Amino acid sequence: MTGGNPMVCVVDDDPSVRNALDRLVRSAGHEVRVFSSALEFLTNRGLETPACLVLDINMPGLNGLELQDHLADKEISLPIIFITGYGTVPDSVKAMKSGAVDFLQKPFSDEELLDAISRALEADRRSRQDQEQLKQLRERLETLTPREREVFRLVASGMLNKQTAFQLGTTEKTVKVHRARIMAKMGAQSVADLVRFADKLRLAPPP
Repeated sequence: MTGGNPMVCVVDDDPSVRNALDRLVRSAGHEVRVFSSALEFLTNRGLETPACLVLDINMPGLNGLELQDHLADKEISLPIIFITGYGTVPDSVKAMKSGAVDFLQKPFSDEELLDAISRALEADRRSRQDQEQLKQLRERLETLTPREREVFRLVASGMLNKQTAFQLGTTEKTVKVHRARIMAKMGAQSVADLVRFADKLRLAPPP
């Protein structure tokens, strides 16, 4: 996981709002980057630290909801807090269904926004940890032999050593050897770990 201080990105076409939010978020100890449009944000994003997006819905050009859709299409996972002075119920429903952390109607209190930012940054931190763990699991999976992968899938599906041996036409002793190697390579302490890893890797269960 890439380190660094959490970053709050503010996207709003109103300079006075940008400046006010910049001061507020910095006063809470967060680093801030401000952008005057969705396009400027997309052009200069480059975030390698835990981050969240404080995003105005109503902007010329690409609006907030369209930016949310664009990020989703690009599979860019970034917690979003929407702010708006003219938001409608359908807007808020769409935003939340698409994964927004919060939808704040102006005027909102400083505490409301800072609380939402804290939740969003924590969500992004957890998401980055999960992504890093999945990356490591995929790398470990690549170290397994084809036979070890078969045993992995069968053991993770709940089969006992004896059942796995029967399924593969081998001996229980051989399955035990494979299982020990799999656990060492995958960094598993127990069969429960293997089950959890298989679920994260979305390994297809045996037919």
